[in-house]
Amino acid sequence: MEPEDTRAEAEALLTGELPDADAVRRVVEVLAAAHPTWGWVGVYLLVGDALVPGPFVGPPTEHTRIPIGIGVCGTAVARNANIVVDDVRRLDNYLACSVGTRSEIVVLIRDGGDVVGQFDVDSDDVGAFGPADEALLEDLAALAGPRCRRLAAALADGP
Repeated sequence: MEPEDTRAEAEALLTGELPDADAVRRVVEVLAAAHPTWGWVGVYLLVGDALVPGPFVGPPTEHTRIPIGIGVCGTAVARNANIVVDDVRRLDNYLACSVGTRSEIVVLIRDGGDVVGQFDVDSDDVGAFGPADEALLEDLAALAGPRCRRLAAALADGP
């Protein structure tokens, strides 16, 4: 699939009529299918003072709650900034989802200026993520914000 097609399909899902969880799950699936070197593609939702896994494609993660400031994901929230790591082996506070992971990108998802979640993508290749990947995820994050706020609120309220 061409990059423009991936973007268009993901944007259509986020602006369409699907329920929030289904739309976000499908976007993650579209991104994973379009980028075979992306070994783990997912969304973490900010619930209180921790990130909890939302929809993802890849091996199961043992990280069910990541406190703000811990690992790449938690650090991105603490810094209020996206983070691209070319080689995770150079980090002291890295929380590995997979022993094969070599690079990671985290792009914050905001709604009304508030961080409500993030796209998190891992690759087994060093330096796998460039400016075009960050731009794509930022564009999708802007559309995903309201959906992720509602998903996070539902998790905070409990079953």
